[in-house]
Amino acid sequence: MDRTGTDILDLWDLRVRENPDAPALVTPRRVLSYRSVDLLTDAWAASLTGHGARPGRLVGLAFADPGRTVLGMIAALKAGSGFTVLDDRLPAAARTSLVRRTEAAVWLGDGAHAPAAAFVPTGPAGAGTHSGAGTHSGAGTDSHPGTDSHPGTDLGTGPGDTAYVLFTSGSTGQPKGTVVERDALRRFAVAVAERLELTAADRWLQVASLGFDVLIEEVFPALMAGAAVVCRADTHALDAEELHSTMAATGTTVVELSTQYWLEYARWLDARGLTTPADLRLVVVGGERMDPRPYRQWQARQPARLAHVYGLTECTVSSTFYTGLLPAGAEEVPLGTPLRDVEISVRRDGRPVPPGQSGEIHIGGPLLARGFLGDEAATARRFVPDAWAAVPGARVYTTGDLGRIDPDGNLVFLGRLDDQVKIRGHRLEPARVERALCEDPAVDQAVVFPDPGTGTALWGFTVPADPRHAPLPGEAVRLTGAERDALLAPLEAALPDWAVPRVLYRVAVLPKNPHGKIDKRRLSDWAAGAAGPSGATGPSGATTAGRAAGPGDQAGPGGPAAGPGGRDEPLATVVDLFREVLGAPGLGPDDDFFEHGGQSLLAMRLLARLRESFPASAGLRASALLRSPTPRLLAGSLGTSGASGAGGAGRPRQVGRP
Repeated sequence: MDRTGTDILDLWDLRVRENPDAPALVTPRRVLSYRSVDLLTDAWAASLTGHGARPGRLVGLAFADPGRTVLGMIAALKAGSGFTVLDDRLPAAARTSLVRRTEAAVWLGDGAHAPAAAFVPTGPAGAGTHSGAGTHSGAGTDSHPGTDSHPGTDLGTGPGDTAYVLFTSGSTGQPKGTVVERDALRRFAVAVAERLELTAADRWLQVASLGFDVLIEEVFPALMAGAAVVCRADTHALDAEELHSTMAATGTTVVELSTQYWLEYARWLDARGLTTPADLRLVVVGGERMDPRPYRQWQARQPARLAHVYGLTECTVSSTFYTGLLPAGAEEVPLGTPLRDVEISVRRDGRPVPPGQSGEIHIGGPLLARGFLGDEAATARRFVPDAWAAVPGARVYTTGDLGRIDPDGNLVFLGRLDDQVKIRGHRLEPARVERALCEDPAVDQAVVFPDPGTGTALWGFTVPADPRHAPLPGEAVRLTGAERDALLAPLEAALPDWAVPRVLYRVAVLPKNPHGKIDKRRLSDWAAGAAGPSGATGPSGATTAGRAAGPGDQAGPGGPAAGPGGRDEPLATVVDLFREVLGAPGLGPDDDFFEHGGQSLLAMRLLARLRESFPASAGLRASALLRSPTPRLLAGSLGTSGASGAGGAGRPRQVGRP
């Protein structure tokens, strides 16, 4: 498939010529063939050119419809421009900043988040479609010939021109706009299509947020392979049940999920005794460290294969893939081997180290981004000259990630440089200890960090694999005696004394801060009031017989009013579930889910718990939480829909505790 010196649009033209009637874009309302998409995006590109789009300028995309976003990306490239995508989840101030910083020549869009000047271009009359939302049939019925002549062809586009600018999350400061060139996009799309063995028979479901770089991976490798991109009706996150039914209905063969999203889906399948849909052959998973246990469990139970992926926005989305079966003795799920045109090295103090030794992961090769938009200083810090490259002038990206190359040539992730801690003079990667704790079948998740008082000992917080053994949300129970000893015995046998956590707690959930990172300060607060199994004293020596308000407590002022039985149902139970999922024991009936750290994955968990509590609410979807983001509003909607069920008006099923 690779043709050195070609543009990504040359490969697009090849797909249009080879199979013009194959489905390219599948949406709930229609299926567009390659020929139809080609005609439509030609018309859009002509409109963009008329509004000032050209090489060196950007086209902004602010659609509420993922399908139109895909069309806009292709049209922008045809107009010779790069594109940027405005995420509709961003707050207004962040959107305004992004629009200002990109200085796009023109904006396309129809969402409420779109800039005032955004518009939707019209397409050519008679561009055929095949209706039948989400069906397995796929060809468009138009008879117009494909064309190799695009509005941008005569504008002098070259391999170094901008293909797109997407912004990092900004969790460590202001979001940085990463500039990726056309040649890097072409090479990336070809390399991923080859590694994942994509064919024209594949259908890749688009689920990533539209401002996230995974969108690029969901779209361009599929199109360069002649496959179809399957789009949702809108940008709302799919919960596990919706994901499953959507994949089954559309004949999805490939999907990419974040690590936590995949874990939610895996738990949902296991709880219902289901397997992945028949057509699904591959699930790409990445974004966070992967624990080997759920990876092995999936491989043992599910027909769909796994591909573990590693990459950064600054290096054109993904750099390595691991697609093999995990060996029984593996302590880590490898990140895999590099794609073609990607160079991976592990370095210490800037010098490559031999395989097996740890160091900072460096990424080189032609898939590197040009740099950060309007930020030469940050570009110079992270994209540095590669003194060890065979090619003069080569650059390498310093990832800040720690890793090593294993005996099979796979890259293995060991943590972040900035996650290292010092315990009694020794440098420690907390992930190493967390992995050891998670080897115990009774432990689902774990986090360790130095005690906030002296910093001389490690504290460990574990989430039990069986929710029935979890304490109330907002509580931390200190482990003592035989239970603590049994959990630490394997660590004491494998780790130095200073690396073994001496204080262990059990919690219901690892709380997250607004950036999605584990909130260690909140865990420390929980530990300050922790109770032992028998109301023992916490680490400060204070008695801990009391506790923070939990899901079963009355909320006090503003809380659910007690009914005849002491609880106002269904409101009391909905408040309980909000508190449980958000890890916020003081949350009241009028507190907004999203203002208290709620996000898409937690919304999925909340909806699943609501369905367990109120069987008649089986059809509840994420959109209900968007409309009713507080416990009071959501409980009201449950009552209106009869979610409490017949024969038990307002009485929920007991959940979560024995």
